Amino acid sequence: MAPRRPKGSGAFPKPVESPASSTPDPAELYAALDLGTNSCRMLIAQPKGSQFHVVDSFSKSVQLGAGLERSGQLSRSSMGRTIQALRVCQQKLKRHQVRHMRLVATEACRRAGNAGKFIEQVERETGLRLEIILPEEEARLAVISCAPLVSTKTDQLLVVDIGGGSTELVWIDLTAVPRRERPRAIMRLHSGFHPPESPFPAAKVVDWISVPLGVATLRDQFRDVRDDTARFALMSWFFEENLAEFAPYRDEQAREGFQIIGTSGTVTTVAASHLGLKRYDRTKVDGLRMTSDQIDRVIRDYLQLGPEGRRKDPRIGQDRQTLIMSGAAILQALLRCWPTDRLSVADRGLREGLLYAQMSAHGVLEDTPF
Repeated sequence: MAPRRPKGSGAFPKPVESPASSTPDPAELYAALDLGTNSCRMLIAQPKGSQFHVVDSFSKSVQLGAGLERSGQLSRSSMGRTIQALRVCQQKLKRHQVRHMRLVATEACRRAGNAGKFIEQVERETGLRLEIILPEEEARLAVISCAPLVSTKTDQLLVVDIGGGSTELVWIDLTAVPRRERPRAIMRLHSGFHPPESPFPAAKVVDWISVPLGVATLRDQFRDVRDDTARFALMSWFFEENLAEFAPYRDEQAREGFQIIGTSGTVTTVAASHLGLKRYDRTKVDGLRMTSDQIDRVIRDYLQLGPEGRRKDPRIGQDRQTLIMSGAAILQALLRCWPTDRLSVADRGLREGLLYAQMSAHGVLEDTPF
């Protein structure tokens, strides 16, 4: 399937901030729920300066997209697992009396022929109204979640969000923005990739793409290849082939002032493996910069372990072990394509972007440095 373009538990991510210590006013609470191809995740948070404190969170592997590649439909069992998880989310939202929320679904629901009926069933059984968002909004929210990790020395930025069913890439030119304003300019993209005229210097989105290949869909496409190493090589090659129409892929970029930020369970798992973490520690992973050599060593180690070894590796975890090699294949393809020897690891993503966007729109975040 060609990538869509605009016409113009191992190392699973944890909350972006430590939980708030006192009981917050419900009027100050915001919630963000991300129902993806593989996982259902939710954060409930309150604004705190230019960031936020997490009050409650939820994350569960529901495998909503299981079998979708073959049938084009969400299966009864996957919908049942997902609704059970959403009931837990509904109870948390009710307990905290959350008033401001966005509850979104992504690639699995965009592609499934019975997604509309599933959304109706969710509302009927849980009272939650899920919104299926377009790839552009998913990409934009992933970008703004990474704003605090953008270096003031970055001229060209590539943000990569490797999901379960799709991978979003956004290329941003920051050369027109004063250095100290560059992270803040990324945050201002909450109003769109091409925001209206503003007195502030703007980040320029050069190009973006949503490739309908994520860790689950890529794995499923090459499930019939028996040899572990051959399957990995084919997955990486196939993903790179799907980048051919992404404008920055075709032009050589300067190494200096270039930054890649990767946000996904794959990236955080590779970082945790590199650090040798037996128990995940977000404070050690979020913002970590890994060299391409370090990433290659981790991937080679995964290949040497083989499927059975990866299954037993505590750094990977049971929820991630069947998906890690397809994610690593995507990651390796990206590092082959672009001129940097470092990757910034982001333990943040769509949920954080949803929270930042809501809070920015309501003017409750302070306009101070991150």
